[in-house]
Amino acid sequence: MKKLIDGYCRLLTWLMVATVAILVVPVSLQIIARYTQLIPSYIWTEELSRFLFIWMVMLGAMIGIKEGTHFEVDVWPELSRRGNAALKIVSSLFVLIFALVFVYWGIKFVEFGWYQESELAELPMPFIFVAWPLAGATCEIFVDNIRVLAGKSAAKSAPKSVP
Repeated sequence: MKKLIDGYCRLLTWLMVATVAILVVPVSLQIIARYTQLIPSYIWTEELSRFLFIWMVMLGAMIGIKEGTHFEVDVWPELSRRGNAALKIVSSLFVLIFALVFVYWGIKFVEFGWYQESELAELPMPFIFVAWPLAGATCEIFVDNIRVLAGKSAAKSAPKSVP
């Protein structure tokens, strides 16, 4: 299961890289068209950059939560190991609640836009709206913190033995 989750995280990372790389094109076209007469002003670039930005933010949030690099505020930096684990569990519960809100209302959002198309590119809007429930569904279980709270050591990858 860990290999599957790690593979999924790598896929999300590559999708994030692709999204950012593709986002450079329409934004650059917008800037060049706005300040020079070299190319005509394309209206679709604004819509495409907005949609790519939505996916970039949602993919970044999914990756940040998976890797534990999403923003974090140290309210009580001098807690014990078990205290830190308990605080991380509470924090993870809030993330889980927020993720469930994203899933529930994200599905409603996709249903709302099921028969809609974007104005300029005429893309089906569910391709854009599905980012919210997908971001909510991508939430990792916090088993290591529960193990620490119970007084056990966190599970770590076993070192490879050398023959």
